[in-house]
Amino acid sequence: MNTHLKHALPAWTWFAGLTLVFVILYAPILSALVFSFSVDRFPSLDITRFSTKWYAQVFADARMLEALKNSLAIALSTALVATTLGFAAAYADFRFRFFGQRMVLALALLTPTVPIAVLSLAMLAFFSRIGLSGTVGSIIVAHVVVATPFAMAICRLRLEQLPREFETAAQNLGATPGQALRLIVLPHAAPAIGAAALIAFAVSLDEYAIAWFVGGLEQTVPVTVLNTLQGQVDPTIHVIGTLAFAATLSMVFAAQMLLLRSTKSHKNKEVSP
Repeated sequence: MNTHLKHALPAWTWFAGLTLVFVILYAPILSALVFSFSVDRFPSLDITRFSTKWYAQVFADARMLEALKNSLAIALSTALVATTLGFAAAYADFRFRFFGQRMVLALALLTPTVPIAVLSLAMLAFFSRIGLSGTVGSIIVAHVVVATPFAMAICRLRLEQLPREFETAAQNLGATPGQALRLIVLPHAAPAIGAAALIAFAVSLDEYAIAWFVGGLEQTVPVTVLNTLQGQVDPTIHVIGTLAFAATLSMVFAAQMLLLRSTKSHKNKEVSP
């Protein structure tokens, strides 16, 4: 008896389609990587010589370094606050049952579905009214609003793998609710918390629209890049794009590895007698 799954199309068509998708997704990024090492000011397939002079120019640009400083400070603050709020919300949804819980969960995860232009204008109006517009703090608050739902979703998925009886058993053995949280829940959720922090950091680091609306003169790297492109074609854009993609990909890969390791560990515990 043949137990293999039969497909409507030959296997090579699926591999060809998958290859095409990867080419469409990553060809522009790979081209930016190649052009970042070209000595020519204008990108061209006829690359005569390779050089790292554009990289040196980026790291010698005081305006770009200031933007990088702002981006890192904002992303670190966003990751810390968004992960804390995301885990707290995920734990509350996991641990407690209350009236309107589904509605509260839907509202907590609603932000990513709002058009970014609408969200940016709303935040600009709000921060202008309270006198916070044009500051680094306004960007951090706005990025926390955007990144928290992602952190909450990641933590909630990990908490779902924790048997609820573990906390009850710990408290029956004399642990306080705080001790049960610290000794049972947090170690179990640690990989997801780390992954959520990395994703929140990446979301903040790459976000442009909200930072442009509410940041004012406090510019992040994406905002500085766009302002540079508005005036001229600058070959350093390829360098910045390559470095930004490498940083984001590294964080997403690290987050994925943390989640995969935690899932594998959970399955091994289920299998072991």
